Amino acid sequence: MSNLSQFSDLQIDWNMSPEHAVTMYLEWGNNDWHAEYPPVRSKSDYSTYFVVDTWGDQPVVRLVRRNSEAAIDLIEVPLPPRVANAFLAEYGDLKGLFEPTPEIKKWLKKELYEK
Repeated sequence: MSNLSQFSDLQIDWNMSPEHAVTMYLEWGNNDWHAEYPPVRSKSDYSTYFVVDTWGDQPVVRLVRRNSEAAIDLIEVPLPPRVANAFLAEYGDLKGLFEPTPEIKKWLKKELYEK
């Protein structure tokens, strides 16, 4: 079991993707008030979400807390082999930051909330 359970009290935005985060926090004004994510109004607006990072040898998940000034990685956790292999089968050797797949979200929720 990972150390993710220490973050179980945080409000996680399960629908936030790296692309949405860039639109909201780095390209102010690039989204409208009627979108799923309205524009950021101040530095106190933040999101907490997961990304899959494939820049290393094996994919890892990072819990990110972002506002308009910074993105802070709260924790980095390697994916279990079965979940990592399924992700790699879908994405191959692409390098980057990705939104977690439904299977990864299911695993994350189990790690966060089941003790």
